[in-house]
Order: sequence, then C-alpha cells, then structure tokens
Amino acid sequence: MQLQAPWLKPAVWGVIGGAVATMIVGFSWMGWVLGGTAERMAVERANSAVIVALTPYCVASFMQQPNAAAKLAEFRKIDTWKQRQFVEEGGWATPRGDKKANSGVATACAEELVKAKT
Repeated sequence: MQLQAPWLKPAVWGVIGGAVATMIVGFSWMGWVLGGTAERMAVERANSAVIVALTPYCVASFMQQPNAAAKLAEFRKIDTWKQRQFVEEGGWATPRGDKKANSGVATACAEELVKAKT
C-alpha cells in the first residue's frame, strides 16, 4: 500500500524543522540543559550551601578556643596561601561526623578570620 497525499512530505519536513528549531531555541536561549549538566550544577549549589552554612561554625569554633587571641595572631603571621591548611589542621573546618576537613569551608573560614577583630 502506497500513500499518495501531496501534503505529507512538506508536513513531515515541517515537523522535523520545527523540532530542530525548538531545540536550538531551547538550549540556546531558554536555559535547557542535559542531565549531566543539571547534576553538576546541583552538586555545585549544594557545595556552596554547605560552605555558607558551615563557615560561621568554623569561625565560632576558632574564636571559642581558650587561646583564641594567640592563635589568631599566629594565623595572621602565616602566608596567605597556607592559612587554609592551618584551619584544616586545626580541625575547625571539619564538620561533625566527618573525618576530613572541607577545603571550601576552610578557605571561607580563613577569609573570615583575616577580617576578624581581636
């Protein structure tokens, strides 16, 4: 059986062209992303939220230690590129229940400690 509708071929090409145009507009201007990109973006946002939430805890833990003023003076004498490591080794950037310090929290905590007043 052969279908002889003169409008069929232009209609099929119209559907294909419309689908391609919709995808181009969607991915270019409407913010559509693939699953892998969406997953990466979600992980980045979650990590950022963890850093924002735990940085005040890190600074407070640092400031509540018995010799906070001396430690802060010691911290400020360290080269800026080693300050994150100082915070990590001190354990202030290690969330409860974790065995390893969060480097993002340590970096943000070090930045806040530089601004802290004694």
